[in-house]
Amino acid sequence: MLRGPRRARGLCLLLLLLLLLPLPGAPGHGGAAWPGEAADEPGSAWAWPGFQRLQERLRAAGALSRRYWALFRCQVWPGDCEEDEEAAAGPLGWSLPVLGQQYLDILTTWYCSFQDCCNSGDCRISNNFTGLESDLRVRLHGQHLARELVLRTVRHYLEMPQPDKALALSFHGWSGTGKNFVARMLAESLYRDGLRSDCVKIFIATFHFPHPKYTDLYKEQLMGQIQETQQRCHQTLFIFDEAEKLHPGLLEVLGLQLEHQSSEGHRAESQRTIFLFLSNLGGNIINEVVLNWLKAGWSREEITMEHLEPHLQAEIVESTDSGFGHSRLVKENLVDFFVPFLPLEYHHVRLCARDAFQNQELPYTEEALDEIAKMMVYVPKEQQLFSSQGCKSISQRINYFLP
Repeated sequence: MLRGPRRARGLCLLLLLLLLLPLPGAPGHGGAAWPGEAADEPGSAWAWPGFQRLQERLRAAGALSRRYWALFRCQVWPGDCEEDEEAAAGPLGWSLPVLGQQYLDILTTWYCSFQDCCNSGDCRISNNFTGLESDLRVRLHGQHLARELVLRTVRHYLEMPQPDKALALSFHGWSGTGKNFVARMLAESLYRDGLRSDCVKIFIATFHFPHPKYTDLYKEQLMGQIQETQQRCHQTLFIFDEAEKLHPGLLEVLGLQLEHQSSEGHRAESQRTIFLFLSNLGGNIINEVVLNWLKAGWSREEITMEHLEPHLQAEIVESTDSGFGHSRLVKENLVDFFVPFLPLEYHHVRLCARDAFQNQELPYTEEALDEIAKMMVYVPKEQQLFSSQGCKSISQRINYFLP
C-alpha cells in the first residue's frame, strides 16, 4: 500500500482522474438519466433547474467515484478485493465506459510503475534489491563483509527457480555492530510492510521461550507458527534474536526446517524461506582477528571471509556457554553462511551519530558528532580502538545536544 506522501499523491491523482470521467446521464455519455430522481415540487427552493442539475452531477460523481475506486483497488490489490457481483455491476446496473476503463488503465500503469504491482502471486512481497543494496552501502557502517555477503546470498536465493532448502544466515558479533539493523533492512526491502508484514516473524529467545520446562510446548507453538506463515506466504522470513540462548529442543525443530528437500518433498515449487539467527556468540574471536590484522598494518577493508570464517566457526563449535554450536544446524552444515560483524571504530560511531541526527531531521555540528563519539567506551584498554557498545544508544545520546 502507499504510505505517507506517496499515498496522498496517489489519491489526489485518482480524484483528479475521476473528475475527468464522463458521468452517466451527462451530455456525450450516451447513457440514460439517473432513475428515481424526479423533479421537486413546483415552488420548492430545490426546483431551480441549475441547482437541480448540480445536485444530480454531485450525486452521480459520488457514486461513480466510489465505483472507480473499487475497480482501481481490485485491479492493483487483488488480495484486498471483496467485490461481489452486485457491486461489480454497480448500484444502478451500468457498465464501465470505454473511456473510463482507459483512465483506469492509465492510473494503474502509473501506480505500478513504482509500486511493483503484480497480476498474480503475493503483492505483500517487494524484493527491492536495488533499495537493499543502497541501504547496505549508505546506512551500514564498517561492515563490508556483511554488506557483500548478505546482498549476494539473499538475492541469489530468491532468484533461484526452485530452491531445495531454506536459506539460513547466522549473524555474529558484538552488540551494536548492526546485526538487528541488517535484519530490519532485509525485512523492509523484501516486504512492503517490513517487520509488520504477516510474512515476517521475529522470535527473541529469552522473551518467547523463557522457561526450559515448557520446551515441548514451545516446540509445538514454533512449528505451528512456521507452518502457518509458510501457508500464508510463499516467501517468508524468520528472525531469531539471541539465538545462542535457544534451547536444544528448539534448535532441533529448526534443523528439520533447514534440511534439504527432494523435488517430490512437501515444499512447494514457489516456497522460499529465509532464517536469520542473530547472536553475540563469536564476537570476541572476531574482534581478536580484526585487532591483530590492524596491528599488522593492514586496513579492515582488506579482511576477507577466508581470514575470519575458520576462526569464527571454530569458536562457535567449541563454545561451552551455548548449545547452538553443538546443534545439528552447525554439525550438519545446515547454516549456509556465518556472517561476521566487525567491531566498530571511532569514525564509525561518528557516522552513526550523524545518521541519528538526520533521521530525526535535527541540525548538528562536527563538534557534536565528536562529543557523542567520545561518550562511548573503547577497548582494548591500551589501544582504545573498538566501541564496546558499537553504535547502540547513539540515538538517545543526541538528546544531550538538543536546544
